[in-house]
Amino acid sequence: MGILGWTLIPIVGAIIAVITGHIAKKDIRQSNGLLGGDGIATAGLILGYSNLVLGLCACLALLLFPALLAGVWTFGDKIFNAIP
Repeated sequence: MGILGWTLIPIVGAIIAVITGHIAKKDIRQSNGLLGGDGIATAGLILGYSNLVLGLCACLALLLFPALLAGVWTFGDKIFNAIP
């Protein structure tokens, strides 16, 4: 799910990767060594959380970039004329 979250369905895939990663790690921990795959579960968690963080940063950038452009459009002449 971690790789799917990066390619086809970014936000939904990342949330599913985090949920299933935590479920898998809990099941592996409770199996007392009978189940393997702890590294794959950790990789899914890392991919899921990093995808969520980068998605949040992208959303913030998409919200703040128009505000920055509006500020430069409105006050650009004052900003650039103030530089000697």
